Amino acid sequence: MLIMVTSAVLIGVSSLAQKASIFSHSGKAIRGYDPVAYFIEGKPVNGMDSLVYEWENARWYFASRKNLDLFKAAPGRYAPQYGGYCAYGLSNGYKASTDPQAWTIVNGKLYLNYNTAVRAEWNKDREQRIEKAGKNWPVIKDKE
Repeated sequence: MLIMVTSAVLIGVSSLAQKASIFSHSGKAIRGYDPVAYFIEGKPVNGMDSLVYEWENARWYFASRKNLDLFKAAPGRYAPQYGGYCAYGLSNGYKASTDPQAWTIVNGKLYLNYNTAVRAEWNKDREQRIEKAGKNWPVIKDKE
């Protein structure tokens, strides 16, 4: 039942998906959360308006100058996979928004999901979902 509800929610959300290859909300990648903090602090941390970096046509926010500098040196290391779109949705062939609280680091890569319930579903067979999403992403990346 949860899978059906989750799928129905995500299908509805996919219609709101963006054409951009980086998911942003109000012009902020990861809704203004610091991508480096997930790795350094092990939790989502809001970035500051005074520490912003433009990368891949998106504005990335940081909680510290150190995190900003780390990101500038290696953005691909810290940016979420699939442009910050939902990893579960991508594994099913569509883009969906994400909640910065619904995150997972797997093999040194940050993955975001629509919400924590979807993350729980994604985690049940995450290796297969990562593989599927990785195949889908190049095709879906620049589509609406």
